[in-house]
Amino acid sequence: MKLSVMQENLARGLAVVSRAVSNRSTLPVLANVLLRTEDGGLRLTTTNLEIGLVYWVPGKVETDGATTVPARLLTDLVSSLPGGERIELETGPGETLHVTSGPFQSHVKGIDAEEFPSIQPTGERPTTRIAQNVLKRALEETAFAAATDEARPILTGVLCRFEGDTVTLAAADNYRIAVKTIPVLDPVAETSVVVPARALTELMRILGDTDDPVDVMLAQGRNQILFHLEGIDLISRLIDGQFPNYQSVLPKAHTTRAVLDREELLRAVRPAALIAHESANIVKLQISSNGEAGITVSANAEIGDHVGQVEAAVEGDGTSIAFNAKYLADVLEKVSAEQFALELQGPLAPGVFKPVGDDRYVHVVMPVRTTS
Repeated sequence: MKLSVMQENLARGLAVVSRAVSNRSTLPVLANVLLRTEDGGLRLTTTNLEIGLVYWVPGKVETDGATTVPARLLTDLVSSLPGGERIELETGPGETLHVTSGPFQSHVKGIDAEEFPSIQPTGERPTTRIAQNVLKRALEETAFAAATDEARPILTGVLCRFEGDTVTLAAADNYRIAVKTIPVLDPVAETSVVVPARALTELMRILGDTDDPVDVMLAQGRNQILFHLEGIDLISRLIDGQFPNYQSVLPKAHTTRAVLDREELLRAVRPAALIAHESANIVKLQISSNGEAGITVSANAEIGDHVGQVEAAVEGDGTSIAFNAKYLADVLEKVSAEQFALELQGPLAPGVFKPVGDDRYVHVVMPVRTTS
């Protein structure tokens, strides 16, 4: 293999694919990046056997070939070289990669490309397409609610339910549920898959704030999903199992509804969360009764206490409810709506957060039972 590429292009590609590198595997080759000439450029591939990332770097190819070298080392090495310069890459005896840029020359020992796991393409044509900015925002508002505990693997994923001209994303752990419905650009047959939240978090990093589409492809055997952008592929395994029926948990009615400014509530919650962190991490909301205006946000711990006031338009009964401070802060930080409607049915029923004017998103937080 012999080719040359621009330093900034190679550095950018390595920065993207290095996030799928595994450093804990018993397979040493999984710590490597596969370099293979393709379509007049260089194809970079990494995988940890759950996620695979592919990035195409334009270049000038003299001799086709492939090898694998330690991904972290190559990433750091290329980043240290001068920008705006061409880098020459050439394989030598013993799977050694020669890296040359102007007066600088490095030699990195690698592993035969044949030992690198194959990342199979998942289909010849897109299952559907979604605008990048729409998908990115939907993932930002849902994926954080997925479980991190592997005790129930299905909950570490995000349910993607394709149906006609929409896809509904749902993430849940034992304490909260986030659901968002967005349009797709091509109608698709009804199907549901569960994608690891870790894969979707990586997808968020590479999606742009643009209307340009990302192609979504499902494998024939439904065990993989591929997201394709210009020059970049993210391939993820799917999680087997039945995602819980979250719809049965979503409250259908409420006795109290408070419309409030998201930023104002977040400003009240943050200092309360600092106090709550020193105790059981509980923040309490006291909602005024119909005709009055306001929510009292409070936290108590041995180290001290905090009380804050938030203006709100309240309909229905006055009530109080306690939440885990982290779950309350998460929804207020991750969802960018200017105003929220908080719907409640008393202190022991789930709290429902809905962005005002957006009926395609709902976030449910389970309450914390307190002695008072």
